[in-house]
Amino acid sequence: MTTVPGASPAADPFVHPALLYRGDREYVAATTRFVAEGVASAEPVAVAVPARRLDLIRRALGPLGDGVRWIDMTRDGRNPGRIIPTVLRKFADAHPGGRVRVIGEPVWHGRTAAEYPACLQHEALINQAFEGRDVTILCPYDAEALTPEVLADAHTTHPVVISGGHERVSPAFDPDAALERCNEPLRHPPGAAAFRFDADALPAVRAFAMSEARERGMAPDRLQDLNLVVAELTTNSVVHGGGAGTLRIWAESEQIVCEVRDGGRLSDPLAGRRPVRPDQLGGRGLLLVHMLSDLVRVHTAEAGTTVRSCLARC
Repeated sequence: MTTVPGASPAADPFVHPALLYRGDREYVAATTRFVAEGVASAEPVAVAVPARRLDLIRRALGPLGDGVRWIDMTRDGRNPGRIIPTVLRKFADAHPGGRVRVIGEPVWHGRTAAEYPACLQHEALINQAFEGRDVTILCPYDAEALTPEVLADAHTTHPVVISGGHERVSPAFDPDAALERCNEPLRHPPGAAAFRFDADALPAVRAFAMSEARERGMAPDRLQDLNLVVAELTTNSVVHGGGAGTLRIWAESEQIVCEVRDGGRLSDPLAGRRPVRPDQLGGRGLLLVHMLSDLVRVHTAEAGTTVRSCLARC
């Protein structure tokens, strides 16, 4: 199996295949071949996969992997919404002028039902984020551990699918349909604490959120993260979402969940997923929310937008 530029149906220089693997042996064989091809072509290579699989690839490559960038996806990709700006774009942008190769595995057995729609959204958005760029991103999927629905989604979000050593164009490729499916209404529990705010109430809504989170057992360092998240989301509502909004906050398992709903509509699906230039004015709010949160979900429609941030209590 060889993944080459131009393998996508539209001959876009960006190549985004899904690798459906069965077992460690097939996984290691396919991923090390992908890395070795990149090294042989003098292409910068990054491997961003869960820690255990990171060790499998690293051991199999030996000295050949000395120049590879190794990234634990369970840490850096815990929130799927920050993978594009802080893993994929960060690496690709650091190596302009030639093709770049990345193995990125954002979906693994153990991802929660709450996390998976964000993973699907991420995989669909990769196609927009890298369109026209000389980048190859190989996305492995464990065909033995993941559900048939997840494997079907891999065909929807990837123009090329590799399975059993064979590479085929995916007739089901339709990332826009995946994005539409991910844009589902977000339901909050009936007992969630709520605060209606406008520009004059921005300090009060931040204080309210801090008090509610503290009462629910959030650790001090995470309280500071929550304070920044609430400040960015509520300010965005005042500036871009019609001047007012409603914040809700509640505890869910080991997380504190806060969400802000306003009357605006988020028209850019990549908002918050682009790296910010040092000289750029604005555009940092939603990116900062993604950086600080363990999970971010968004629903937007004509009637308004809801942004939900989940943060571990400790």
